This record gives sequence, structure tokens and C-alpha cells, in this order.
Amino acid sequence: MKAYLAGGCFWCVTPIYKIYGVKSVICGYSGGDEVDPSYEDVKAQKTGHRETLELTYNPDDISYGKILDIYLANVDPSDAEGQFIDKGFSYTLAIYYQSEEELKTAKEKIAAYEKKNGIKAEIAVEKFRSFYKAEEYHQDYYLKNPEAFEKEMIESGRKNRQL
Repeated sequence: MKAYLAGGCFWCVTPIYKIYGVKSVICGYSGGDEVDPSYEDVKAQKTGHRETLELTYNPDDISYGKILDIYLANVDPSDAEGQFIDKGFSYTLAIYYQSEEELKTAKEKIAAYEKKNGIKAEIAVEKFRSFYKAEEYHQDYYLKNPEAFEKEMIESGRKNRQL
């Protein structure tokens, strides 16, 4: 099965899902109308797309609900302007659902998060339309560029954050 989540900088959230048994994580773009957008255009807020992960998983190994729990634990749902130092629409949060069951689970998880934390979660829940794989240098960035990845995690505020 596949899940599609926009969690801000896709470099920063890629390795998290692999720890929990997601089979593959592909960086890409979703939500906009432009066909096959470039990173430069998405980052410049020209396409209506968000940086998005395509997660391929086996529901016998990890549930969609657990994937959303991991998502909510690794983003800042209170930030409507983006994530950490990355601002702009392309870095805002979204859950792209593919079925009524996924929609129901997403709404339940967001409501539980809001109740527990006493905040409104700024997470769009949208019907999945399309996914465009990002350029190859974005895939597994944390493995290809470990020092730059570590620097990004520290400078972004994601590492050792207090939410």
C-alpha cells in the first residue's frame, strides 16, 4: 500500500519512516496542478505542490494509523506557514488520502492530537490526485550527504526540538 504525506522539508522526514518498517520512501511533489514540476519551481511556490513523501508499506507490518502517529510526532502541526525554518506553501502540512477509511483515520488522528495538545492542527486533509517523483539527488539525501543532512537538521530546529 502507499501513503502520501507532506511534512515540510522532505529530506528531514525521510529517514524517520524507514526506522518503523516502511518499505520505501520516495521524495516528490503533490497537491498542485502542474505536471512534473521541478524542485526549483515548487520551492519558489510557483506550482501549488507541497514537498511530499510517497510511503510504500505492508499493513501487516505497520498500519496507516501508526504511520500518521509517526507523522504527527515529527512535524509541528501548529505552524500554518511551513515547517521550522522552511516557510511557504510547499512546506505546509498535508495528508493526502486515497480512501474513505484513510480520510476517517486522518480526521480521528488530527482530532486526538488537537485534544491532547490543546491546539488547532494546521494540516490540510486532501484527496490524493497525483504524485511526481523529485529529482534523484533528493532521494535518500540523508545517506548521500550525511554531513549536510545533519547540519540541516540542527539549523532547521528539527533536531532536539521541543513540541
